[in-house]
Amino acid sequence: MELNDVLDHGGKLVDCLAVLCRHHDKDFSREALLNGLPLSDGNLTPSGFARAAKRIGFKSKVVNKPLQKINTALLPAILILKDNQACVVTKIDFSNNLVSVIYPELTESVIEQSIDELALTSVDMVIYAQPEFAFDERTPVLEKLSKDGWFWGVIKECRSLYKDVIISAIALGVLSVAMPLFVMNVYDRVVPNHATETLWVLAIGILIALTADFALRLVRGYFVELAASRIDVKVSAVIMERVLGMKLENRPSSAGSFASNIQSFEAVRNFFSSITLVALVDLPFVVLYLIVIAIIGVPLSLPIIAGALILLTYAIAAHRKLEALSEQTMKASSMRNAVLVESLTNIEDVKSFHSECKTQSTWEKSTIYIAQVNAQSRLVSSSISNTASWIQQCVGVIIMIIGVHLVIEGELTQGGLIAAYLLSSRAMGPIGQSAAVLAQYHHAAIAMQSLNEIMEKEIERPTGKHWLSHPILKGDIEFKDVCFKYSDESHNALNGVSFKIKAGEKVAILGRNGSGKSTLEKLILGLYEPSSGNILMDNNDIHQIDPAELRHNIGYVPQTISLFFGTLKDNLTMSAWHAKDEQIIEACERSQLFDLINSHPDGFDLQVGELGRQLSGGQRQAVGMARALINDPPILLLDEPTSSLDHNSENKIINNLKKCSTDKTLIVVTHRSSLLELVDRIIVLDNGKVVADGPKQKVIAALNNKTVEQAS
Repeated sequence: MELNDVLDHGGKLVDCLAVLCRHHDKDFSREALLNGLPLSDGNLTPSGFARAAKRIGFKSKVVNKPLQKINTALLPAILILKDNQACVVTKIDFSNNLVSVIYPELTESVIEQSIDELALTSVDMVIYAQPEFAFDERTPVLEKLSKDGWFWGVIKECRSLYKDVIISAIALGVLSVAMPLFVMNVYDRVVPNHATETLWVLAIGILIALTADFALRLVRGYFVELAASRIDVKVSAVIMERVLGMKLENRPSSAGSFASNIQSFEAVRNFFSSITLVALVDLPFVVLYLIVIAIIGVPLSLPIIAGALILLTYAIAAHRKLEALSEQTMKASSMRNAVLVESLTNIEDVKSFHSECKTQSTWEKSTIYIAQVNAQSRLVSSSISNTASWIQQCVGVIIMIIGVHLVIEGELTQGGLIAAYLLSSRAMGPIGQSAAVLAQYHHAAIAMQSLNEIMEKEIERPTGKHWLSHPILKGDIEFKDVCFKYSDESHNALNGVSFKIKAGEKVAILGRNGSGKSTLEKLILGLYEPSSGNILMDNNDIHQIDPAELRHNIGYVPQTISLFFGTLKDNLTMSAWHAKDEQIIEACERSQLFDLINSHPDGFDLQVGELGRQLSGGQRQAVGMARALINDPPILLLDEPTSSLDHNSENKIINNLKKCSTDKTLIVVTHRSSLLELVDRIIVLDNGKVVADGPKQKVIAALNNKTVEQAS
């Protein structure tokens, strides 16, 4: 059975991994393990198991092997069963025909079964998982990975395929000599001696060689494309995981330009395509062809050497020009893509403010520039291929001239001349292809440089960082002299902010625009790190808590609700893929979302469109509220949660929030006085500082009496 044929063991696999963690005394957090991994219907797939296991320091391998052939030295191991089941095999006693098994979804105790009985339910797939040896800080660093080691690590995983490609290339290189030698023997031995029997023997032999050559070329092409597709899938997954894990402070200024840089991986993939790889693998056989030609006649090999040197010299000179053109193309393409994405995202504003002319002008200018640069690039690239073709033909002519003189002088036979001519084209072919590869290299090099810049960005969950496991938080929040400044701003957004919110406390954050209210929320969510000071969550530094666990415990309603293309249910459960129908219904009732669901025939299957454009502002806010409540988190962080709702809907949501937040920590950022009935305490911010903090009535009185200056 193929690995991808088994896709529904997700919950079982995570539970089995939890058993292995407990066996090896490893910390386990379901949210941290599954965060950012591709899931199938909310479940972990066997192909994603290795990535989840690696996060907690396990190395794993999936093998197709029956229960009777499991390596007992690698136990405990996970056994994939039929009917979407999985179990952990802890011990096998072949002498008594018994196996010790743990079924995580049933019990944590060990059950003994007959080997034959368990084998009947197995699909002959085993996942070995063992903790990797962990080096400490005292270990000297012997070798540093290159900055593009992330890429070559993926190439290394496909080394078995490339090994087959190299073996087939060696066989093809040897077989390619067969045809010239066949022609030489026919002219020199068969024709003068009228040896028809020898002709048939040689013909049968060359037909066998040609058939083998044909088969090997098909096999080689298959393996090369298979390796390229695997590289595409693996590297794309690595890049996307890195992008989603990137710290927000490293977020690019333009999403369109950033997307264009990510898509430049296509240039790298094309560089590792069949033509490129075959050219590089075939290049060493030029030496073999030269040796055979030299055996036929040493002077005949000299034109090939001279032609190769001339061609490679020209290719290197052209490469410098192509490198500069490629860099210009990359920058212009990123700019044009940024204009496209920005225009499509804000198409209503483009039309409303009559800015089509400006957008069209920017698009056409960048398109014209790209077309001009691409034309120059194609001209230089084509000159390399045309030069290679011209040099190859010239080399053939020179070989014929030298060969004819050698034949006249009796130092070479006619068959040898023809064989040398055929071999010269074989020898110049890989050289010409290598020159073309050199012309393509600059595209891949610039693309790789762009990707390396992305991969070098700091991420939220760096490898080797140890997190404190807090599956459930109480909701104690404390700021200690916190200062924060955005990277693109000169002044602090927060300056010396200190306060403490107890678990279950209800607090409103007030302040005029730009006072630092939204920044405060982002710091609580762990989206940014403070420039100085500390943020504590349940008396632990917030940066010691895994971001996935932290955000799982916070129900967040941002000021601007962004929805994703898909159904209403998809958007409701995006952070709660395991949510049951009762949870979804309860969240919709609390957020007044059933008015939308019941008024539309599609109900939960209603398509919301990109960014939720098919919904009104109030409907989007209701979806955002339901999304925050669906996990029943201990902390609610609400930023203007009712700004787009009518008065009646707002009152209903306020009453529902009162009921569902009795034992929760509630933080409300608002300008609306109606929401203040949810809270008992008010914190006022102004210019990034706390200017008032205390009981609701006392702070409101101070604001009304203008005791608190520069606050709204």
